[in-house]
Amino acid sequence: MQFATVQPVAPSPGVPAITDAEAAALARATVNLFRKWQLSDAEARVLLGDMSPRTWARWKEGNIGRIDRDLRARMSILMGIHKALRYLFSDPARGYAWIRSPSAALDGQSGLDILLRGEITDLLDLRAYLDAERGAW
Repeated sequence: MQFATVQPVAPSPGVPAITDAEAAALARATVNLFRKWQLSDAEARVLLGDMSPRTWARWKEGNIGRIDRDLRARMSILMGIHKALRYLFSDPARGYAWIRSPSAALDGQSGLDILLRGEITDLLDLRAYLDAERGAW
């Protein structure tokens, strides 16, 4: 299934960028989310923009280094996907399981299949689909 590509929106004047402290907290939350989604290390690294195995190992140990703008955006989108799933499923376990479950709405693919294509637009497409499903648009 092809989704309409969502065009990234440039930051609005007056909207603060994600601070370094916020990015580090977002990274810790992302590691925890990936545990809930039961991602392999290879899957997690793809979702984070082909992060190196060494960097991912450090993250899992809690040693978060510098986080660039692309990685901040990826993590933010992934948290948006998590939030949409929490809205769609009252039972958190169902939302965590959904990410790996094939869906007729996704032409038999799972949400993770879409995400593992690796492009940031794939993350945005799945986020847009979930937001539309929950009536956020």
